[in-house]
Amino acid sequence: MSLTLITGSTGFLGKHLLPLLLEREPETRVRLLCRREGPGVDDPRVEVVSGDVNNRDEVMRAAEGADRIFHMAGFVEREPANAWPLYNTHVEGTRNVCEAMRAHGTQKAVFVSTSGVSAVGVDPEERNEDAPYAQEVVFEWDYYLSKMYAEKLALWYVEHRKLPIVHVNPSLMLGPGDDRRSSTKDVELFLNGQILVTPVGGLNLVDVRDAAMGTLLAMEKGVVGERYLLGGPNLTFHEWIRRSSKLSGVSAPKMMVPLWLSLLGAKVLRKLYPLVGKTFELDDTSIKMSSLYWYCDSSKARKELGFETRDPDETIAATIEYLRETAPA
Repeated sequence: MSLTLITGSTGFLGKHLLPLLLEREPETRVRLLCRREGPGVDDPRVEVVSGDVNNRDEVMRAAEGADRIFHMAGFVEREPANAWPLYNTHVEGTRNVCEAMRAHGTQKAVFVSTSGVSAVGVDPEERNEDAPYAQEVVFEWDYYLSKMYAEKLALWYVEHRKLPIVHVNPSLMLGPGDDRRSSTKDVELFLNGQILVTPVGGLNLVDVRDAAMGTLLAMEKGVVGERYLLGGPNLTFHEWIRRSSKLSGVSAPKMMVPLWLSLLGAKVLRKLYPLVGKTFELDDTSIKMSSLYWYCDSSKARKELGFETRDPDETIAATIEYLRETAPA
């Protein structure tokens, strides 16, 4: 019976990948490396070990005997003052997993990155895996820079240490189960009436359940050293908001304004809202990001992995339902 190690099993993607893996591969054993308690899966095939990807010794122990690794550990942080933990977790955590693979002779690993390391620009061009890294576009945001550096590091290990690593790069993941609001925060802001104007850019969204299947397919069929964009449809923010409005019953903004005016309006609203006992939660980072086009072309994953995606309205509706069910009183 094979042993699969998973880091990041309690995250948004991990919560969907784990049960899918257990269903798809009934003979496998799974070991979860968790900083705190595990995801609470009652299955004798699942073992939870305490540890942190930032600790090389703990990663070494967790990887011992593992035939395969899904490396998904990471988190989202938009405050520049809190940037260092991003680099520590994403870059050094990746280095630790790579060194553990070298030490134990792991047969194959799938590392989860993000489409935002390359599939983003100021124009509505669909970018595929051949697009260069987008340092000049995302230079303000340490989350994307840290994921970019982690991916480059892993690819160095593939080339120079011959490690059997495949990368998957999901776009914006939506769907049920995002209890930390790591990917669905902007949908929640829309539901709460915090998005008052329509951004000028566009996004690519993928259902987290489809991204989980794509990640498993990458383990089964992915070519070592290759990257696979896992995305669904490319939508302007106008189209995304229109669909979200129709599915939620929340009125859509009436105006589309340029970036400078959105930033100015947000600055004013952050001062005015407290006067009436409210807060304006939309941050400048989200506003700046929404002026870009996060479009990607996932035809490579569809062709080589058999990756498929569902109707985006199903994904948006499931996201809205989950956010409303789990909203604070």
